[in-house]
Amino acid sequence: QVELVESGGGLVQPGGSLRLSCAASGKIGSIEAMAWYRQAPGKQRELVASILKTSSTNYADPVKGRFTISSDNTQNTVYLQMNSLKPEDTACYYCNAAITSPSTLRSNILWGQGTQVLVSS
Repeated sequence: QVELVESGGGLVQPGGSLRLSCAASGKIGSIEAMAWYRQAPGKQRELVASILKTSSTNYADPVKGRFTISSDNTQNTVYLQMNSLKPEDTACYYCNAAITSPSTLRSNILWGQGTQVLVSS
């Protein structure tokens, strides 16, 4: 069984920075892609950024130039460096991964439990 565990959320003032981490553990064949989503109260969950096994990245328009997604393939970990944070970045941030099982060779989509980010003065 594969598990995603996020960390790094918290309270930060506007203009500040936070770094989120998400580590995948368990029986992993390969990780095809990892991503960060967020969900603010009363809103739908939205994609923030994604990174493919090829290292190709994609960002939502509201975070371009402020957030950076990266990965450490040796540690099966993805990071989200968030700079110049704004109150509208306040949300629960969820890690997402497409992971291939080493036994079935099927790709499964997994979610972390979420980590809260609050941007407020």
